[in-house]
Amino acid sequence: MKASDLRDKTPDELREELVRLKKEQFNLRFQSATGQLENPAQMRRARRDAARVKTILNEKARGAAAEQGA
Repeated sequence: MKASDLRDKTPDELREELVRLKKEQFNLRFQSATGQLENPAQMRRARRDAARVKTILNEKARGAAAEQGA
């Protein structure tokens, strides 16, 4: 997932993506705990993608606040 792709999405779409990633992280944690996780790198990817989505959401929020204050 690239940040440039995320910047094209609306805040609502980003929130939905964040919920999806959090669910994926949850499922991966359970797979890891039960020894069923095939690719441990999936956990890192999901965590970093969620952080990327949060960063873009905060950028959009700051941009909207700056527009209202001007």
